Amino acid sequence: MALYSNHTGHPYVRRIRNAGLMIVLLLFALATLFPIYFMIISSFGDPVEAGALSYSLWPGKISLDSYKFFFDYSEYSYRWLLNSLIVATSVMVSNVLFATLAGYAFSKIRFRGRSVLFSIMLCAMMIPYQVTQVPLYILIVNVFQIENTYSALIMPGLVTVFNIFLAKQFMTSIPTEILECAKVEGCNQLQMFTKIVLPLSKTVMAVMAILTFMDSWNTFFWPFLVTNTMDMQTIQVGLKNFRFANTTYFAPMMAGATISALPMFVLFFSLQKYFLEGVTVGAVKG
Repeated sequence: MALYSNHTGHPYVRRIRNAGLMIVLLLFALATLFPIYFMIISSFGDPVEAGALSYSLWPGKISLDSYKFFFDYSEYSYRWLLNSLIVATSVMVSNVLFATLAGYAFSKIRFRGRSVLFSIMLCAMMIPYQVTQVPLYILIVNVFQIENTYSALIMPGLVTVFNIFLAKQFMTSIPTEILECAKVEGCNQLQMFTKIVLPLSKTVMAVMAILTFMDSWNTFFWPFLVTNTMDMQTIQVGLKNFRFANTTYFAPMMAGATISALPMFVLFFSLQKYFLEGVTVGAVKG
């Protein structure tokens, strides 16, 4: 039975049921959108009132001074955005590249130990992210000694098990007969991957790109651990500099958060078509 149906039960009961469902869904939508609304509205507040604790749903004064204050507050404000862009883009590209290669290998190439290796990778997905932070930090800082560098920010996220799993599951649905025909025509593995599998995998690659970029851009904990100078901080870590022991520059902080959220909106809405297709892949038989 569909969640929202025009063909169920008595017309009067049906209207009450569907109206109730619409109200519940509307409340969930409002609860989801309210933090975004509050962030944007607060960013138009006056920086002079930044340290006040009397927050309101509508600022007493609408201005762009908080945005100017955000960029003038520190000489590294633009550098924070650039660092986030470099890290998130590098992690996104590496994940799409390596995850599609690994997904193709696990789904279409038969080799000894494939199932065991894939099972071990799935077990790795069950380990909480926080558990690996201490040994990873020791590895990056004490062993490789590359803290406070782009390498320290990018290397731990070069490829994730989730993206490999996503690519593998998608590529499994690609008919093997197509690859066998290409093999008969003389194509090698690289040609089959680049000329057949990749064009058919644009949807899952777009989904991986969106999710990976958003996750890397919004990450706070790991960049906070491995950076110790303001010039290497990402935008999420840089925003903490607006908070002090006795006060907080609230409006400029919300202005920075709004600016940092803009790439997320642009990326999502530009690739929304592929993302929605990726969500529904495999949901319908035939």
